[in-house]
Amino acid sequence: MARDAPKSRGMKSLLSPPRTAIVLARLLERLNASRQPVDAHQYQGVAARLAALLSDPEVDWQPLLADSPAAAALYENLHYGEAGLCRTPLDAAMRAELQARQAIAAARAAAAPGTPSDAEDRP
Repeated sequence: MARDAPKSRGMKSLLSPPRTAIVLARLLERLNASRQPVDAHQYQGVAARLAALLSDPEVDWQPLLADSPAAAALYENLHYGEAGLCRTPLDAAMRAELQARQAIAAARAAAAPGTPSDAEDRP
């Protein structure tokens, strides 16, 4: 008997995402990208079925979430209470905030000289 053999009894290995979840994630992506109006009941049904699957803690969802922004957003919303917006790219959010600040500053600078700006309206 080998003394250095790893003990596997306490170890937990995560399962791969089921094929159904992959198909539902792809369908949700297609519904999100559709240029045609999408039936709300169909969309809710797909999202609800995928949400039910995403609630399984025994599955390693990371590969699916990396491949499907729609599934990642749904997963993030399901786990918002525990993790907040953990899957939202921080760099993109920071760039968007910086661009918004620059746009606001440019709009204020472009205001006509005789027009009061937000800064002048403040006490």
